[in-house]
Amino acid sequence: MSLNRTAKGIVLVPTLLLGGAFLAAGVWLDGPAAANRGLALSLGGVLIGAGLLAQLLPEQSPESEQPCETESPGDP
Repeated sequence: MSLNRTAKGIVLVPTLLLGGAFLAAGVWLDGPAAANRGLALSLGGVLIGAGLLAQLLPEQSPESEQPCETESPGDP
């Protein structure tokens, strides 16, 4: 299975959205939920980092298609 631009976009968009949501929640947590601030910030950072890392993966070059010869060169 080869990587392509569409698959990278499918990975990037949800990770950036979820990562941003976790980072925002970590910044604005107050009250009893403030104990989870570190968890929210770390999850947000990991998600954004994973999405950006997926963009840096190299794409595989398409394999060159060579015609398949069914007859040997010596056959008439």
